[in-house]
Amino acid sequence: MKKILDTAVVTITGGTGSFGSTLAKKLLREGVQEIRIFSRDESKQDEMRNALNDERVKFIIGDVRDPSSVDDSIRGSDYVFHAAALKQVPSCEFFPMQAVATNINGSSNVIKSALKYEVNGLVCLSSDKAVYPINAMGMTKSLMEKVAQSYSRNFPNSKTKISVTRYGNVMMSRGSVIPLFLNQILQNKPITITDPHMTRFMMSLDESIDLVKYAFTNSNTGDLFIKKAPACSIETLVSALVRLMDAENKIEIKTIGIRHGEKLFESLLGTEERLRSIDEGNYFRVPLDARSLDYQIYFEKGQSDSSNLESYTSHNTNQLNVEDVVNLVGNLPEFIAYKEANS
Repeated sequence: MKKILDTAVVTITGGTGSFGSTLAKKLLREGVQEIRIFSRDESKQDEMRNALNDERVKFIIGDVRDPSSVDDSIRGSDYVFHAAALKQVPSCEFFPMQAVATNINGSSNVIKSALKYEVNGLVCLSSDKAVYPINAMGMTKSLMEKVAQSYSRNFPNSKTKISVTRYGNVMMSRGSVIPLFLNQILQNKPITITDPHMTRFMMSLDESIDLVKYAFTNSNTGDLFIKKAPACSIETLVSALVRLMDAENKIEIKTIGIRHGEKLFESLLGTEERLRSIDEGNYFRVPLDARSLDYQIYFEKGQSDSSNLESYTSHNTNQLNVEDVVNLVGNLPEFIAYKEANS
Protein backbone atom coordinates (compact mmCIF):
# COMPACT_ATOMS: atom_id res chain seq x y z
CA MET A 1 0.00 0.00 0.00
CA LYS A 2 2.90 2.37 0.73
CA LYS A 3 4.14 2.31 -2.86
CA ILE A 4 0.61 2.86 -4.20
CA LEU A 5 0.10 5.93 -2.02
CA ASP A 6 3.50 7.57 -2.46
CA THR A 7 2.11 9.93 -5.11
CA ALA A 8 -1.56 9.60 -4.27
CA VAL A 9 -4.22 12.12 -3.36
CA VAL A 10 -6.50 10.66 -0.66
CA THR A 11 -9.85 11.98 0.56
CA ILE A 12 -11.21 10.97 3.98
CA THR A 13 -14.86 11.87 4.58
CA GLY A 14 -15.62 12.42 8.25
CA GLY A 15 -11.88 12.81 8.52
CA THR A 16 -11.79 14.58 11.91
CA GLY A 17 -13.13 11.52 13.75
CA SER A 18 -11.02 8.96 15.60
CA PHE A 19 -10.64 6.76 12.52
CA GLY A 20 -9.90 9.61 10.13
CA SER A 21 -7.27 11.28 12.30
CA THR A 22 -5.51 7.96 12.98
CA LEU A 23 -5.54 7.05 9.28
CA ALA A 24 -4.22 10.49 8.32
CA LYS A 25 -1.25 10.15 10.66
CA LYS A 26 -0.41 6.73 9.24
CA LEU A 27 -0.69 7.89 5.65
CA LEU A 28 1.55 10.88 6.33
CA ARG A 29 4.21 8.59 7.78
CA GLU A 30 3.93 6.38 4.69
CA GLY A 31 4.59 9.24 2.30
CA VAL A 32 1.21 10.15 0.82
CA GLN A 33 1.23 13.15 -1.53
CA GLU A 34 -1.95 14.85 -0.25
CA ILE A 35 -4.74 14.11 2.23
CA ARG A 36 -8.07 15.90 2.01
CA ILE A 37 -10.00 16.00 5.28
CA PHE A 38 -13.66 16.48 4.42
CA SER A 39 -16.08 17.22 7.26
CA ARG A 40 -18.59 19.77 8.50
CA ASP A 41 -17.00 20.66 11.86
CA GLU A 42 -14.63 23.61 11.46
CA SER A 43 -13.61 23.49 15.14
CA LYS A 44 -12.39 19.88 14.87
CA GLN A 45 -10.69 20.71 11.59
CA ASP A 46 -8.80 23.58 13.20
CA GLU A 47 -7.76 21.34 16.09
CA MET A 48 -6.55 18.66 13.66
CA ARG A 49 -4.77 21.22 11.49
CA ASN A 50 -2.76 22.45 14.48
CA ALA A 51 -2.06 18.92 15.71
CA LEU A 52 -0.77 17.60 12.37
CA ASN A 53 0.91 20.78 11.14
CA ASP A 54 1.64 19.23 7.74
CA GLU A 55 1.20 21.09 4.45
CA ARG A 56 0.17 17.86 2.72
CA VAL A 57 -3.13 17.91 4.65
CA LYS A 58 -5.91 20.00 3.11
CA PHE A 59 -9.13 20.74 4.97
CA ILE A 60 -12.46 21.05 3.17
CA ILE A 61 -15.66 22.14 4.91
CA GLY A 62 -18.72 20.37 3.55
CA ASP A 63 -21.37 17.76 4.19
CA VAL A 64 -21.90 14.40 2.49
CA ARG A 65 -25.56 15.45 2.16
CA ASP A 66 -24.47 18.17 -0.29
CA PRO A 67 -23.38 16.61 -3.62
CA SER A 68 -21.54 19.72 -4.79
CA SER A 69 -19.32 19.84 -1.70
CA VAL A 70 -18.67 16.10 -2.04
CA ASP A 71 -17.60 16.67 -5.66
CA ASP A 72 -15.24 19.45 -4.56
CA SER A 73 -13.46 17.10 -2.17
CA ILE A 74 -13.27 14.03 -4.44
CA ARG A 75 -12.44 15.66 -7.79
CA GLY A 76 -8.80 14.84 -8.50
CA SER A 77 -8.55 12.22 -5.74
CA ASP A 78 -6.98 8.81 -6.33
CA TYR A 79 -8.52 7.06 -3.32
CA VAL A 80 -11.42 7.74 -0.94
CA PHE A 81 -12.11 6.45 2.57
CA HIS A 82 -15.73 7.09 3.49
CA ALA A 83 -16.02 7.39 7.27
CA ALA A 84 -18.62 10.18 7.57
CA ALA A 85 -21.73 8.96 9.40
CA LEU A 86 -24.14 9.48 12.26
CA LYS A 87 -22.94 6.73 14.60
CA GLN A 88 -24.64 7.24 17.97
CA VAL A 89 -27.48 4.76 18.48
CA PRO A 90 -29.67 6.98 20.74
CA SER A 91 -29.46 10.06 18.51
CA CYS A 92 -30.33 8.00 15.42
CA GLU A 93 -33.28 6.49 17.31
CA PHE A 94 -34.71 9.92 18.06
CA PHE A 95 -33.85 11.43 14.67
CA PRO A 96 -33.97 8.54 12.19
CA MET A 97 -34.50 10.72 9.12
CA GLN A 98 -31.24 12.51 9.92
CA ALA A 99 -29.53 9.12 9.92
CA VAL A 100 -31.15 8.37 6.55
CA ALA A 101 -29.95 11.71 5.13
CA THR A 102 -26.33 11.17 6.20
CA ASN A 103 -25.76 7.41 6.26
CA ILE A 104 -27.75 6.46 3.15
CA ASN A 105 -28.21 9.52 0.93
CA GLY A 106 -24.84 11.00 1.89
CA SER A 107 -23.08 7.70 1.20
CA SER A 108 -24.77 7.52 -2.19
CA ASN A 109 -23.42 11.00 -2.96
CA VAL A 110 -19.89 9.89 -2.08
CA ILE A 111 -20.12 6.74 -4.21
CA LYS A 112 -21.58 8.61 -7.19
CA SER A 113 -18.80 11.18 -6.99
CA ALA A 114 -16.10 8.50 -6.73
CA LEU A 115 -17.47 6.84 -9.87
CA LYS A 116 -17.90 10.19 -11.64
CA TYR A 117 -14.26 11.18 -11.09
CA GLU A 118 -12.95 7.62 -11.55
CA VAL A 119 -11.01 7.31 -8.31
CA ASN A 120 -9.02 4.10 -8.11
CA GLY A 121 -10.56 2.81 -4.91
CA LEU A 122 -13.34 3.62 -2.43
CA VAL A 123 -13.67 1.95 0.96
CA CYS A 124 -16.95 2.51 2.86
CA LEU A 125 -16.90 1.99 6.63
CA SER A 126 -19.83 0.11 8.12
CA SER A 127 -20.80 -1.28 11.52
CA ASP A 128 -21.66 -4.51 13.29
CA LYS A 129 -25.07 -2.93 13.87
CA ALA A 130 -25.81 -3.41 10.16
CA VAL A 131 -26.14 -7.18 10.80
CA TYR A 132 -29.71 -8.13 11.75
CA PRO A 133 -30.33 -4.44 12.59
CA ILE A 134 -32.73 -3.49 15.36
CA ASN A 135 -32.01 0.24 15.53
CA ALA A 136 -32.08 3.16 13.09
CA MET A 137 -28.31 3.50 13.05
CA GLY A 138 -27.88 -0.17 12.09
CA MET A 139 -30.67 -0.05 9.54
CA THR A 140 -29.18 2.96 7.77
CA LYS A 141 -25.71 1.40 7.82
CA SER A 142 -27.14 -1.81 6.39
CA LEU A 143 -28.73 0.17 3.57
CA MET A 144 -25.45 2.03 3.05
CA GLU A 145 -23.85 -1.35 2.39
CA LYS A 146 -26.63 -2.25 -0.05
CA VAL A 147 -26.17 1.04 -1.87
CA ALA A 148 -22.42 0.46 -2.22
CA GLN A 149 -23.00 -3.08 -3.47
CA SER A 150 -25.67 -1.94 -5.92
CA TYR A 151 -23.25 0.51 -7.55
CA SER A 152 -20.65 -2.25 -7.69
CA ARG A 153 -23.16 -4.56 -9.35
CA ASN A 154 -24.46 -1.97 -11.80
CA PHE A 155 -21.02 -0.66 -12.82
CA PRO A 156 -18.83 -3.79 -12.86
CA ASN A 157 -16.41 -2.37 -15.43
CA SER A 158 -15.81 0.91 -13.62
CA LYS A 159 -12.23 1.90 -12.88
CA THR A 160 -13.35 2.50 -9.28
CA LYS A 161 -13.18 -0.51 -6.96
CA ILE A 162 -15.80 -0.20 -4.19
CA SER A 163 -15.50 -2.22 -0.99
CA VAL A 164 -17.11 -2.22 2.46
CA THR A 165 -15.52 -2.88 5.84
CA ARG A 166 -17.54 -3.75 8.91
CA TYR A 167 -16.37 -3.66 12.52
CA GLY A 168 -17.68 -3.22 16.04
CA ASN A 169 -16.86 -0.60 18.66
CA VAL A 170 -13.23 0.49 18.52
CA MET A 171 -11.42 0.73 21.85
CA MET A 172 -10.71 4.30 23.02
CA SER A 173 -12.41 5.83 19.97
CA ARG A 174 -14.52 8.95 20.44
CA GLY A 175 -17.99 8.06 21.74
CA SER A 176 -17.06 4.48 22.67
CA VAL A 177 -17.69 2.95 26.06
CA ILE A 178 -14.12 2.76 27.42
CA PRO A 179 -13.57 6.56 27.64
CA LEU A 180 -16.98 6.84 29.33
CA PHE A 181 -16.03 4.28 31.98
CA LEU A 182 -12.59 5.85 32.49
CA ASN A 183 -14.09 9.30 33.04
CA GLN A 184 -16.56 7.87 35.55
CA ILE A 185 -13.66 6.26 37.43
CA LEU A 186 -11.64 9.49 37.44
CA GLN A 187 -14.61 11.44 38.79
CA ASN A 188 -15.34 8.78 41.45
CA LYS A 189 -18.79 8.29 40.00
CA PRO A 190 -20.59 4.93 39.77
CA ILE A 191 -19.73 3.01 36.58
CA THR A 192 -23.04 2.64 34.74
CA ILE A 193 -23.35 -0.58 32.77
CA THR A 194 -26.39 -1.76 30.85
CA ASP A 195 -25.99 -5.52 31.32
CA PRO A 196 -22.92 -7.25 32.82
CA HIS A 197 -23.33 -10.22 30.45
CA MET A 198 -23.37 -8.07 27.30
CA THR A 199 -20.37 -8.85 25.09
CA ARG A 200 -18.43 -6.61 22.74
CA PHE A 201 -15.62 -7.15 20.24
CA MET A 202 -12.27 -5.69 21.28
CA MET A 203 -10.58 -3.97 18.34
CA SER A 204 -7.98 -1.21 18.45
CA LEU A 205 -7.85 1.85 16.22
CA ASP A 206 -4.72 0.46 14.56
CA GLU A 207 -6.55 -2.78 13.80
CA SER A 208 -9.46 -0.88 12.27
CA ILE A 209 -6.95 0.89 10.00
CA ASP A 210 -5.38 -2.47 9.11
CA LEU A 211 -8.81 -3.76 8.11
CA VAL A 212 -9.43 -0.82 5.80
CA LYS A 213 -5.97 -1.15 4.28
CA TYR A 214 -6.54 -4.86 3.71
CA ALA A 215 -9.79 -4.13 1.90
CA PHE A 216 -8.13 -1.37 -0.06
CA THR A 217 -5.34 -3.59 -1.38
CA ASN A 218 -7.17 -6.93 -1.74
CA SER A 219 -10.73 -6.19 -2.81
CA ASN A 220 -12.68 -7.02 -5.88
CA THR A 221 -15.40 -4.44 -6.38
CA GLY A 222 -18.35 -5.05 -4.07
CA ASP A 223 -16.45 -7.14 -1.51
CA LEU A 224 -17.30 -6.91 2.19
CA PHE A 225 -14.49 -7.45 4.73
CA ILE A 226 -14.44 -8.01 8.47
CA LYS A 227 -11.49 -8.62 10.79
CA LYS A 228 -11.61 -11.47 13.27
CA ALA A 229 -11.40 -10.14 16.80
CA PRO A 230 -11.67 -11.36 20.40
CA ALA A 231 -14.43 -10.19 22.71
CA CYS A 232 -15.28 -9.89 26.38
CA SER A 233 -18.26 -9.21 28.60
CA ILE A 234 -18.94 -5.70 29.91
CA GLU A 235 -18.39 -7.07 33.43
CA THR A 236 -14.91 -8.27 32.43
CA LEU A 237 -14.11 -4.97 30.71
CA VAL A 238 -15.10 -2.91 33.76
CA SER A 239 -13.06 -5.12 36.10
CA ALA A 240 -10.02 -4.64 33.86
CA LEU A 241 -10.43 -0.85 33.66
CA VAL A 242 -10.84 -0.52 37.42
CA ARG A 243 -7.62 -2.48 37.88
CA LEU A 244 -5.78 -0.38 35.29
CA MET A 245 -6.86 2.82 37.03
CA ASP A 246 -5.89 1.51 40.48
CA ALA A 247 -9.48 1.92 41.66
CA GLU A 248 -10.34 -1.57 42.87
CA ASN A 249 -12.80 -1.59 45.79
CA LYS A 250 -13.26 2.18 45.37
CA ILE A 251 -15.89 2.44 42.63
CA GLU A 252 -19.54 1.41 42.66
CA ILE A 253 -20.83 -0.50 39.63
CA LYS A 254 -24.46 0.26 38.78
CA THR A 255 -26.56 -1.74 36.32
CA ILE A 256 -28.99 0.59 34.51
CA GLY A 257 -30.54 -1.77 31.95
CA ILE A 258 -30.29 -2.02 28.16
CA ARG A 259 -30.81 1.29 26.33
CA HIS A 260 -32.83 2.04 23.20
CA GLY A 261 -31.68 -0.10 20.31
CA GLU A 262 -28.88 -1.96 22.15
CA LYS A 263 -28.07 -5.62 21.51
CA LEU A 264 -26.82 -8.18 24.00
CA PHE A 265 -24.01 -9.08 21.60
CA GLU A 266 -22.46 -7.79 18.38
CA SER A 267 -22.68 -9.64 15.07
CA LEU A 268 -20.10 -9.09 12.35
CA LEU A 269 -21.33 -11.77 9.95
CA GLY A 270 -24.87 -13.06 9.62
CA THR A 271 -25.46 -16.75 9.05
CA GLU A 272 -26.36 -16.18 5.41
CA GLU A 273 -23.19 -14.14 4.85
CA ARG A 274 -21.08 -16.73 6.66
CA LEU A 275 -22.23 -19.29 4.10
CA ARG A 276 -20.79 -17.18 1.26
CA SER A 277 -17.72 -15.91 3.12
CA ILE A 278 -14.11 -16.79 2.40
CA ASP A 279 -11.82 -17.31 5.39
CA GLU A 280 -8.59 -15.42 4.68
CA GLY A 281 -6.80 -15.99 7.98
CA ASN A 282 -7.24 -12.81 10.01
CA TYR A 283 -10.15 -11.67 7.84
CA PHE A 284 -13.42 -12.82 6.32
CA ARG A 285 -14.24 -11.74 2.79
CA VAL A 286 -17.85 -11.82 1.56
CA PRO A 287 -17.85 -11.48 -2.24
CA LEU A 288 -20.46 -9.41 -4.02
CA ASP A 289 -23.72 -11.19 -4.80
CA ALA A 290 -23.63 -10.32 -8.49
CA ARG A 291 -26.88 -11.96 -9.57
CA SER A 292 -28.75 -10.28 -12.38
CA LEU A 293 -32.33 -9.05 -12.32
CA ASP A 294 -33.39 -12.42 -13.77
CA TYR A 295 -34.54 -14.12 -10.57
CA GLN A 296 -36.15 -17.09 -12.33
CA ILE A 297 -33.09 -19.28 -11.80
CA TYR A 298 -33.43 -18.81 -8.04
CA PHE A 299 -36.89 -20.34 -8.11
CA GLU A 300 -35.37 -23.43 -9.73
CA LYS A 301 -32.07 -23.80 -7.91
CA GLY A 302 -31.19 -23.34 -4.26
CA GLN A 303 -27.86 -23.31 -2.45
CA SER A 304 -25.86 -25.68 -0.30
CA ASP A 305 -26.90 -26.59 3.23
CA SER A 306 -25.97 -24.02 5.88
CA SER A 307 -27.09 -25.91 8.98
CA ASN A 308 -23.49 -26.32 10.23
CA LEU A 309 -22.75 -22.60 10.12
CA GLU A 310 -23.64 -19.81 12.52
CA SER A 311 -23.27 -16.07 12.55
CA TYR A 312 -19.97 -14.62 13.76
CA THR A 313 -20.67 -12.74 16.99
CA SER A 314 -19.07 -11.38 20.14
CA HIS A 315 -20.67 -14.31 21.97
CA ASN A 316 -19.01 -17.07 19.94
CA THR A 317 -15.60 -15.57 19.15
CA ASN A 318 -12.56 -15.96 21.42
CA GLN A 319 -13.47 -14.67 24.90
CA LEU A 320 -10.95 -12.66 26.92
CA ASN A 321 -10.60 -12.81 30.70
CA VAL A 322 -9.80 -9.86 32.97
CA GLU A 323 -6.03 -10.33 32.71
CA ASP A 324 -6.24 -10.50 28.92
CA VAL A 325 -8.17 -7.22 28.79
CA VAL A 326 -5.76 -5.54 31.23
CA ASN A 327 -2.87 -6.40 28.91
CA LEU A 328 -4.79 -5.45 25.77
CA VAL A 329 -6.12 -2.06 26.90
CA GLY A 330 -3.10 -1.22 29.03
CA ASN A 331 -0.80 -1.34 26.00
CA LEU A 332 -2.96 0.84 23.74
CA PRO A 333 -1.17 4.11 22.88
CA GLU A 334 -4.49 5.94 23.32
CA PHE A 335 -4.93 4.55 26.84
CA ILE A 336 -1.33 5.31 27.81
CA ALA A 337 -1.79 8.90 26.60
CA TYR A 338 -5.09 9.16 28.48
CA LYS A 339 -3.60 7.94 31.73
CA GLU A 340 -0.58 10.24 31.43
CA ALA A 341 -2.84 13.23 30.74
CA ASN A 342 -4.93 12.48 33.83
CA SER A 343 -2.25 11.38 36.28
